[in-house]
Amino acid sequence: MAVESSQGVALEALESQAAAMRKVFTEAGFELVAPAILQPADVFLDVVGEALRGRTYVFTDPDGTELCLRPDLTVPTARAYLARYPKADVRARYCYDGPTFRFQRGGGDTAHPREFRQVGVEAFGHTDREKMEAEIVALAIAAVEAAGLKSWRLRFGDLGLFQALLGALEMPERWRARLKRNFWRRHAFRAELERLGKGFGDGDFEVPGELLDALDPADPEAAEEKVAAHLESRGIPLIGTRSLSEITARLLDQAADRRAPPLTAQAVKTIEDYVAIKAPPKAAGARIDDLMSERGVDIGPALESYRRRLELFREAGIDLSVAEFSAEFGRNLEYYTGFVFELEVASLGAGSHIAGGGRYDNLLAAVGAPHEVPSVGLAIHTERLHLAVEEGL
Repeated sequence: MAVESSQGVALEALESQAAAMRKVFTEAGFELVAPAILQPADVFLDVVGEALRGRTYVFTDPDGTELCLRPDLTVPTARAYLARYPKADVRARYCYDGPTFRFQRGGGDTAHPREFRQVGVEAFGHTDREKMEAEIVALAIAAVEAAGLKSWRLRFGDLGLFQALLGALEMPERWRARLKRNFWRRHAFRAELERLGKGFGDGDFEVPGELLDALDPADPEAAEEKVAAHLESRGIPLIGTRSLSEITARLLDQAADRRAPPLTAQAVKTIEDYVAIKAPPKAAGARIDDLMSERGVDIGPALESYRRRLELFREAGIDLSVAEFSAEFGRNLEYYTGFVFELEVASLGAGSHIAGGGRYDNLLAAVGAPHEVPSVGLAIHTERLHLAVEEGL
């Protein structure tokens, strides 16, 4: 009798397809590693983002240490790299194959199980970013085809283009940070953009306008004294996770927002028009170029990176006739910083990609490296892949 996984998939079949994919990766020079399943919860909860944070299994061990079952393998692989190379000064290419865990309401199903197998690769320290990104996408395609998948679609985005656009538009740095932070949540992003475009009134703040008017960003010490006096006068104790300094910093941002002119209508429209772009890769690049030229916005280096990546895709044999660029596509893991992609099978429906990945240059520094490290990777959801292959897709 065949042994089955928790979702009823034959383990022998999953192992067979995983072995085929591991072979693709190891033959491409990726070292097989096995990061720990138990991970420090604070590391994950700080970097994975809101969407995955609420689906991570977190618990406290008898020593009082907060741990989690890994919800993905990128962060554990990054930590394994740093354990080997604490200075983060060595190029490395790792592949992995193991279980991951994410909460699914109602227990999940075959395409969305609570425990699933993830096979993938991570490349650290490679400075030719577009070349490595093309290699990663080509590896993802080679791996799923080696496992038996016959057809797929490539969907990708470029957070580097979006960040370049924000950098080229006139706005306070805190507004750029806010738009970047909300980019992952479509409705929150659009609400924030609308708020910045209309300006701020008294109803937009959690404290009286008179207090905000009294706070001087150039004198944070005096501002902190005024915030402390305000809290004391209303009998509000400092209980919770935020210190007086953190509360004051937040209110100083609000004071600056209150005094700042709104984002111009043209800037708002340019951002709206950019995120609405969805087209085949070459056509999308032309539309972005036309939009920026029309609005007088210079994001030349980011566009050149986009064009070079497409050329490297072609050289790697990636079929761009089944690819689509979506400007608002950013995946749901907030550690990504640049190019992002997914391989999709239409019959599995939205949110059921077979493989996905992208660039995450800030992640290693966030988990302990002494500096940022160019990093890019991919992960394949093996249960979904098996389902698609079994259906002859």
